[in-house]
This record gives sequence, C-alpha cells and structure tokens, in this order.
Amino acid sequence: MMDQLIVKNIVKKYRRQTVLDNISFILEPAKIYGLLGRNGAGKTTLLNIMSNRIFPTSGEVQIGNEDVNNNDDLLSKIFLMSEVNLYPRHMKISQTFDLADAAYNNFDYDLANRLLKVFGLNDRMKITNLSTGQRTASKLIVALAVNADYVLLDEPILGLDANHRDSFYKELVKTYQERPRTFVLSTHLIEEIQQLVEHVLIMDQHHIIINEDTEGLLAKAYAISGPEKMVDEYTAGLKVLKTEMMGNIKTAYLLDRLDEQRVIPDQVKIGHYDLQHLFIYLTNGGEY
Repeated sequence: MMDQLIVKNIVKKYRRQTVLDNISFILEPAKIYGLLGRNGAGKTTLLNIMSNRIFPTSGEVQIGNEDVNNNDDLLSKIFLMSEVNLYPRHMKISQTFDLADAAYNNFDYDLANRLLKVFGLNDRMKITNLSTGQRTASKLIVALAVNADYVLLDEPILGLDANHRDSFYKELVKTYQERPRTFVLSTHLIEEIQQLVEHVLIMDQHHIIINEDTEGLLAKAYAISGPEKMVDEYTAGLKVLKTEMMGNIKTAYLLDRLDEQRVIPDQVKIGHYDLQHLFIYLTNGGEY
C-alpha cells in the first residue's frame, strides 16, 4: 500500500531570489499528474527538492508523515528523471540498468529490454555516443522499469521525435496499468499529455495556482462567443481569463462554473477549450 507524498510549505531562495514560495500539495498513490509552468516557474527546483537532490530553505517533503530528507528507505520510493546527465560518459546503457537495480532493487529487466527495441537502442551503447533523443529514451527506459512508487519526469520527451513520443505515452499507460504507481510529468508539450494526466498542477510566479483533477478543471473552461454586448452581459460576474474580437464577434474564455439559471441568448454559443490554451491564458496574466 502506497502512502501519500506530501509537499508541505516549501520555500526555496537563492540569495535574494525566491524560486519557490510556500508550495504545498499532495500526490496521491497511483495517479498521473501534469506539472506545468513557464520557464523559470520553479518546476525543476521543486522536483529536485522532492527527490532530495537539493534542500529547501524551509518546509518539508513527507511520505506517510515522515520527512524524506536523508531517509534512505523513503527516498528509495522516489525516482527523478531529469535533463541533467548524472552518468559517467563512458557508461553503457546496460550499466544504467544495473545502477537502478542496485539503488531501488527489483529493476524490471524484461521491460527494459523490450523498451530498448521500441526505441531502437541496444544495451551496449555508451551514453557519450547517444544523440539527445537517444539519451532521453535511455533515461525513460530506466524510469519506466525502476521499482519506485513515485516517478518524477522532468522534460521526459526532450529530443524525441513524434513516433518515439507516441511510443513513450503508450508505454507509460501500459506500465501504469500493469503496476499502478504515481507519475509526475513536467513538460511543455501540454497538448500531447492532456489525455494522459488525471490531475494538473500549474505553477506561475513561484506559486501553485491550479491544483485540480483534469476533468473537473476543463469542465469549467468555457469559450463564450457571439455579439460583443451579449457576451459581456452573459459573462458579467464570471472569471474571464481572456477575450478576443474577430469582426463583430467576441469570444470570452472563462474558468468558472455556469449557473443553469443563466439564460443563454440565441446568438451566443458556448463551447470548451483545451488544457494548453487554459495554461497560456492563466500564465499570461489572467485571473485565478
């Protein structure tokens, strides 16, 4: 039985610069999360703190109400795949598998060997000779085959072509179904992961501004379009993130619940918009 991973009041400062400002949330067992934010929002710093690679200025990360800091038993439940290459340059892919097995035990060699074929690699290849995409693929194989309850993926599709990105998404779902555990995907390709992630964390200005299940969040993402006056009257009092004009037609992008009592004028159309656009509108100065 997996315990929750709790991020509690995390603050990280570098001299006078605050990178993370009182970050708190809970990761539930066996769930796929999307961690979204613009460059510089603090995503990588947060993931490094969660995996104990760097330390917060204040706050703590807990599993089962115990601090993970320097707790080898708890840290063996958390795996971080990052952009940083931590392996010696002349190490072979097969040796990265052995390292993961030594650190986390019960590495899934059968899955790893199958994934080598999926990504067109062989385990004798040296890390130093891999292209950016191949290096990413080799790290993903480790991340999907490692024996950890919480797998944190920082830019997991860097350098992958469309075919290999699609393969990764399919393999992630497959291994998640076969052995449920928690994945956190931090990526800029939001449109591609919308169907994967069950819960969304959005960071902006060093804070968490959205912490909601994807389905419920997108259910509130309405696009209201029609004649300007009618749209303004219909959306009065609602949270409007962005508006656009095209000729005489105005579109207002909302993040709010619509009251069933609110009368919809004949010329006003109501639709939904996607997670990528919601992210853009929220982090471009929209209300939240």
